[in-house]
Parts: sequence; C-alpha cells; structure tokens
Amino acid sequence: MLKPLLIEVGVEELPAIPFLKELPNIDRKWSEILQRNHLLCEFNFYYTPRRLVLWHREFPTKQPDSTEEFFGAPLSIAYKDKKPTQAAFSFAKKCNIGIEELQTTIKNGKEVLYYKKSVNGKKSNKLIGDMLHLFLKSLNFGKSMRWGSFEESFIRPIRWIAVMIGDEKVSFNIYGVSSNTFSYPHRSLSYEPFSFDFAGGYFCKLDKNGVVLYQDERKKSILEQFNKLENENNIQIEIDNGLLDEIVTITENPTALLGKFDEDFLKLPSEVIITSMKEHQRYFPVFKDNTLSNYFVVVSNAITNDFSLIVKGNEKVLRARLSDALFFYGNDLKNKLSYEGLKDVVFMQGLGSIYDKEIRESYIAQYLLSKYKMRFSSTDIEKIKKLLTRAIMLSKADLLSEMVYEFTELQGVMGYYYAKAMGENEEVYTALKEQYLPNSETSPVPKSIFSSIVALSYKLDTIFALYNIGKIPTGNKDPFGLRRAANGVLKIILDKNLEFDILQIINDLSTNYPNINKKAVEEFFLERLYQFFEANPSVLKSVLQSGERNVCIISQKVIALDKIVSSSDFKEVFTTFKRVSNIVKDIDTDKQLVVDEELFEKNEEKELYKKYNSVKNRDFGNFEERLENLFSLKSDIDNFFDNVMVNVDDINIKTNRKNLIASIYKTFKEIADIKEITV
Repeated sequence: MLKPLLIEVGVEELPAIPFLKELPNIDRKWSEILQRNHLLCEFNFYYTPRRLVLWHREFPTKQPDSTEEFFGAPLSIAYKDKKPTQAAFSFAKKCNIGIEELQTTIKNGKEVLYYKKSVNGKKSNKLIGDMLHLFLKSLNFGKSMRWGSFEESFIRPIRWIAVMIGDEKVSFNIYGVSSNTFSYPHRSLSYEPFSFDFAGGYFCKLDKNGVVLYQDERKKSILEQFNKLENENNIQIEIDNGLLDEIVTITENPTALLGKFDEDFLKLPSEVIITSMKEHQRYFPVFKDNTLSNYFVVVSNAITNDFSLIVKGNEKVLRARLSDALFFYGNDLKNKLSYEGLKDVVFMQGLGSIYDKEIRESYIAQYLLSKYKMRFSSTDIEKIKKLLTRAIMLSKADLLSEMVYEFTELQGVMGYYYAKAMGENEEVYTALKEQYLPNSETSPVPKSIFSSIVALSYKLDTIFALYNIGKIPTGNKDPFGLRRAANGVLKIILDKNLEFDILQIINDLSTNYPNINKKAVEEFFLERLYQFFEANPSVLKSVLQSGERNVCIISQKVIALDKIVSSSDFKEVFTTFKRVSNIVKDIDTDKQLVVDEELFEKNEEKELYKKYNSVKNRDFGNFEERLENLFSLKSDIDNFFDNVMVNVDDINIKTNRKNLIASIYKTFKEIADIKEITV
C-alpha cells in the first residue's frame, strides 16, 4: 500500500554557505538510504532556515516480501559416514533451523548445503526513525555542534521532528527529540506550535502560518519583487546568483526593500561599497544609468505591515560600515603605498617575508619579459623592466593598508586605487588590480601582456616556493591553492598564446628554489592539464608521451587529435595504426631509421613509402591537416600488411620493412604517441 510520507526536521537557523555546499548531495544520500531499505520511491526535498523537509506523495507502508538463500559447505564436508559434521550444525544454526530441515543444491558443480526462506517485509513506520537518523548523520556541513547534554552533533540544534505516514504518527526518538505531529509558524507570527492531522495537511497549515516552504517559490518571489522595484524606481539591481541563493536559504517569507545611503559615500571606490553590502550585510547593489547609486536592496525575513523601521535599521548599519571605510580610505591615501613594511610581514616559515617573495617575483618577471618582449608595442625594454619591478614591489603593499585590513577581499583592488592616486604609470596600477587573475574557473584573465607577466610571476613563485619547502597538494587537500594557481598560469598562457615550455621554465627558474623537486613540479603541471582540456584523456596522454612540453603547442595538438579521434569512423581507422604501434614496439624510434628503396621487393611497400614521403615532406598549415594526411595512409598500410611479409628470413629485408613502418610511427610521434590512444 502507498501513502503520503512527511518528514520535517526543525532546527535553529541554518548557516547558508555550509548548507548550500552540502545541498547537491542531499537527494542522493536520502535515495541511497531508501534503496538500502528497499523503499526507493520519488520524493521532494524542501528547506527553509528552520526546517528540512522530505515529502513522498506515495510511500510504501512496508517493505516488499523477499526470499533469502543460504549456501553452505559441500556435502563431502558436511557429512562423514552419513552423519552431520560440525560444518552442518554451524550452517543449520546460521539459518536458525533444525539439522533435519537442511536441503542441498548444486553450486559450481558440487552438491552443497542449501536453505531458502521467505522473508516478510518490515513495516515502514518501524524503519523510518533509524533511516532518518542515518540520513542526518550522513550530512556533511563541515563544522557541527552539540547542545545540552546530548552527545551527538549536527550543524545546528534540532528542536522538533514531525513525521506522518498518511494520518498515522510515526514514533521514535533521535538526537534527544521525540517525533510528533506539530510544527512551528514563522517567528514573526508566533512561537507556539500548530498541529496537523495528516501528512498533506501540513502544507496548508504551514502556508497559513507565514512560511513559504518551497525554495523555488521564495526565489521566484524575490526576483519578482526586484523587478517591481526596478520598474517603480528606474533602477537596476545587480543580481549575484550566489548571494541570491544565500538569501533564499535564510528566509521563510522574503520581502525586498529599497534602502538608501548618503551620496558622500560614493567617493569611495565602488568595490568597497559593493563589498560592504554583499559580503558583510547581504545587500544587493543598485545601479542607475549603469553607475553605482546610493541605493541598496535588503531582503527581509520579517512579516509586518510597516517595514520602515527595518529599512532604517539597515541604513544605519550600512552607514556605520561605510563611514569606517571612508575613514580608512582617507588615511590610506595620505600614507600612500610603501613596500618597506613588507619586510616585517612573514610570507611563510622557510620562505622569508612578503618583501622576499616580491624579490623572487621580480626575478621571474624579468625572465618572462626576456621571453615575451616582442609582444610589447613599446621598444623601450629598459623602461618596461623598471615598470615591471615597480609593479611587483608595489603589488602587495596594500596589505599594509587599513582598508585591506578591514576588507581582505579587496587586496589588489585597493592597491590599484592607491597607486593611481599616487600618479603611478597606468600599466603599473592596472597590473596591481589584475595580479590575482584568474582566481576562479569563470574569472577573466589579465588584459595586457604586462599585467599577465605580473600575475604569472606571483603564481609561479607561489608554486615553486611552496614546493621548495615541501608544501605539496595531496589528494583532495590543497590548503595553499596551488592547483588554482597552476590553472591560472595555464589559462593566461593559452589566452595570450605565450610560449611556455613547462620543463624549460622549471629548469630556468629553479635557481632561487634550491630544494625544489623539478620532476614533481613538472608532473604537477601535467596533472593540471588533464583537468584543463575537455578531451579524451588518452589523447592528452599521447601528446605528452611525444615529449611535448610547450603548453600552447600541446593545446593545438590535443585539439587537432581529439577532433579526429572523436569522429564516428575513427575506430575503424585506428585499428590499422594500433597494429603499426604493435609491430614497432621493440624498435628504438629515437635512433635514425634507414629505409633502403633498393631492398623493396613488393609494389605495396614501394607505394607505401612513396605516399609516406609525400606526407612527411609536405608543409601543412596546422596539426589537424598533418594528422589527417598521416591517417590517410591507412589503405596503403592495410595493403602492405595484407601483401607483404615483414618477418622474412632475410634480416636486411626484415629490418628494412620494420624501419618503414617505424618511420611512419615516428612521424606520428612528433605530434602524439598513437599507441597511447584508446577509443
């Protein structure tokens, strides 16, 4: 029989960010528990800051009946002289039956002890308590807490649990809480519980008590209110989807309100104002005519007929924060940027100060400039050298500012404003703003080559320096963000199409990192490439096996080869070339391969050699064209294999024929090692 099942777990207000990180796993975890208990069926998961709700429209009231089979020892062991042995008695005890009830069957060609019994499914109401307990324990929110004298922990204290199957209460006790058939209204309406008589009735009563249970409805409501505010006030609200998800998580009945702050605060950099709003107060910035305005939007969780006090309260809080910011900003402008104080700021034990780090970055920047100087429109390289040094030495100076001390998210950004106010060169202050880019998967890269060199220098030193002292990422742990730094390096290199031979860069820059394991750093970058390209992993492996370490060339080869490998007819083509790689597996293709046309006896080997030379000696516009022409040798190679015996008695002819096939393989290997490809 199927009946509705409602489970509501009432908690103190959930912290949004830890909850949202675990949210993608919740459906899966409950489904696994249902499946384990043979009760898998469709369900919905809803949440508010005070409740986690599992809703099944049709839930089995009991497990299905089943049968269990038991297999025991072979008959030759279970019985001796027709009398049961200890093995037979143990099996009977395991099956909870008498020795006379034992049966036999054939398994793997042997007659063995056997018993089969019917198992009645358990009633669901006897299982749900343990299932819910297991589910709640499986949720991983990072930190958890204990409350009262109870030993178990959860992200926040659990205050009530309501469970009903149809109109039947399901009784159990977990986390020190007994299940019941009541819930609580929105805090603005009442602190007294309300009861319901059947599972479906919960939703009607919850709605009447001021709680919008469905998260999608809360999100839709917020966006509709935003749209109304925009139309009424001729404004544009900046919608940060991450912030919007947070607001949906921390509200049960959201109301969007328009607040205002003094125009004098617009003297502050827009990033400061927006950070104060979003990161600290969860406000949405408001723009007018594409310019940041002195308005903001706050989403209230209150239910009231007069929101004026709420608006005033939030305006007061924001005014205080912006007043502090304006004070810090004024002081920082007076003090100006200076990197001397960085000598006293430790970067990391064993790596000196941040000033020492900047010296290392300057060395890397000058090295990169020598490689990429042709990419600059200016021919005054000495001037660019000085500007690069200036940019890098100022790059972390804003860490000493009052503003960055208060708003750590603005490091680099504030350096940009302070350097600009000091009259620094535009390349310098722009590089300060872009030095940490890209800092996420969706982040842009620095716009200019100059800023790119500054950003690369920062990231490369961070990677090399931490590897130098053994701070290496392991498994899922990467506390210093080295994988993100390496991804950033690769993203910049590919975006700007810069020559970047991983092995050469590591060798050339290792001077300042005496304890660095160069091979480990190379493997670290190569591992990042596997995460970077959306291609058949074996394609990247085959390209790397060719020995290529120039990132842009690797990219070109991978894209070209993957396009061919992904084609529908490649599998048939590849069979031939897999045979090529098998034949030459014992040949050292790094040495010179001599093919003597005078030793050819068959037309098929003559024709193959002719076609191969035609492809080998032709200039192609790109790797894709070259690969397509090499793969076009398939029919001639097939004819060769069908009509020419390679392993003949004459050692000279045998070697000559192997060298012909090996030469084709070797030419492929200049792009990719085809034996590594799997399709």
